[in-house]
Amino acid sequence: MPSGTAVRLGDVLTIHGGKTVEVINTDAEGRLITADALVMATEESPDAILDIATLTGACMRALGTEVAGVFGNDQGLVDQLLKAGASTDEPLWQLPLDKRYRGQLDSQVADLRNIGAGAPGEPGAITAALFLAEFVNGVPWAHIDIAGTAQNNAARLWRRTGGTGFGARLLIDLALAFERPTRGDSIVSSDG
Repeated sequence: MPSGTAVRLGDVLTIHGGKTVEVINTDAEGRLITADALVMATEESPDAILDIATLTGACMRALGTEVAGVFGNDQGLVDQLLKAGASTDEPLWQLPLDKRYRGQLDSQVADLRNIGAGAPGEPGAITAALFLAEFVNGVPWAHIDIAGTAQNNAARLWRRTGGTGFGARLLIDLALAFERPTRGDSIVSSDG
């Protein structure tokens, strides 16, 4: 531990807004910070919330280094992102926010765990997105996982070697053409 106040396995943290999270993996700290930010964003009554992060190696293993994953609770917002990604050469692939995996986040000592409790090969990108979805309070929301696209080992097309800035062009395109979600276009995922 780098200090006596560092997060440890088994800690139970209280996220802004009051939900508690059991720390099962200290390397999954980014989602803890993002959870606080998502709750704070909902307090501003936004039209929509979008987060973008190098959240999971699971997304990189699923989609590689050329395409980022996108999850969301509002299909209209996800569709706007897919369109922006296509027009800016920052491609996205929609992954399921499938509630059948939500039980993997259940905790005996807190409201939820910070990672899924599945066996090896568990759907880590999905459970990470489901974790984040717990903090958006029904606001139209999307999450872009850029774990695979954030860095190039070699120059490709218009991207140089190193950090790609993936998502910057996409977000500008989205902002310029943004249409407020109707909140009636929620994605219904399986829970059976």
